[in-house]
Amino acid sequence: MKLLLINSVCGIGSTGRICTDLAQEYEAQGHEVKIAYGRDAFVPEKFRKYAVRIGTDFDVKVHGVISRLFDAHGLGSKSATKKFLEWAEEYKPDLLWLHNIHGYYINYELLFEWIKKHPEMEVKWTQHSCWSFTGHCSHFTFVKCYKWKTHCEKCPQKSHYPATIFLDRSKENFDRKKQAFTGVKNMTLITPSKWLADLVKQSFLQEYPVEVHYNTIDTNVFKPTPGDFREKYGLQNKKIVLGVANPWTERKGFYDFIWLADKLDDSYKIVLVGLSQKQIDTLPKNIIGIRRTNSPKELAEIYTAADVFVNPTYEDNYPTTNLEAQACGTPVITYRTGGSPESAPEENVVEYGDKEQLLEKIKMVTMNQKSFE
Repeated sequence: MKLLLINSVCGIGSTGRICTDLAQEYEAQGHEVKIAYGRDAFVPEKFRKYAVRIGTDFDVKVHGVISRLFDAHGLGSKSATKKFLEWAEEYKPDLLWLHNIHGYYINYELLFEWIKKHPEMEVKWTQHSCWSFTGHCSHFTFVKCYKWKTHCEKCPQKSHYPATIFLDRSKENFDRKKQAFTGVKNMTLITPSKWLADLVKQSFLQEYPVEVHYNTIDTNVFKPTPGDFREKYGLQNKKIVLGVANPWTERKGFYDFIWLADKLDDSYKIVLVGLSQKQIDTLPKNIIGIRRTNSPKELAEIYTAADVFVNPTYEDNYPTTNLEAQACGTPVITYRTGGSPESAPEENVVEYGDKEQLLEKIKMVTMNQKSFE
């Protein structure tokens, strides 16, 4: 069997690693596998045998401009998509497995037009966000908008990913997505959480069967991994409160960590991984900021060094960071939102946005500090 996966990235980030994990699994079963991706030319060397690039960095930039000016996310990259589909036509996959098809790299109308011409091909589509059934946004919990259940228009989040400056074409985008994404003969939707599965069943994608497959991680990489992280940053006698995200935004709980930094005493040190340099430059002194790392081993060492992993996300599907931290032996605390509670112990789930409860839970969990001295 020939398997073709499509995702924004290959071998990096949560969805990129999910795709390469699937590729390795199917290859071990004797199948031929390729991963088509569009963003970030960096692919870890061991995964390059799978990688097929859709377009170029320039194509991504142009698509981004089109999206930003005309609220036309997913409607650029026509030449890049046509060229890729010519390749796909020759490859002739038996199974097409879609992941993130947003991210300024592929034209979804052309893609689904091609898919519908091949009813014999099995199609799976893993939903990593809500983008596929809204007129604009990838998440809506934070603003409590549920227009997508009927018909999007007058989007309250047009300035958020995928941001647009002038136009609001959420009504038209909703219609175009509905036209493109419905009517596929042999497609199954996969969600990494029961929460997202329930939403999909309320959307215009309800015609498809939906399966819940919880995300998995590579436990050969994410496992207790001693390193020199504490020594490197002078944290031998500190309780480390860790957060990992990319990118860090208000919705990921960035400002909740700023608040926590003001409340925790000197026995604690907050470490945030995945920050931009601009964010790092503005951090209070009791937060250590680290840029994004594409090294899973380095990330495993940081998880292992931490006393607690805190995920104060306000919108999430089924964050693999929760899984990665726990696999490294570090307890996880998260808000009750989206699918995040499905990947954390119930006793460590804090009510949505309750920072005081979050603070108390951190103190409780870290009472028995790990000994790395």
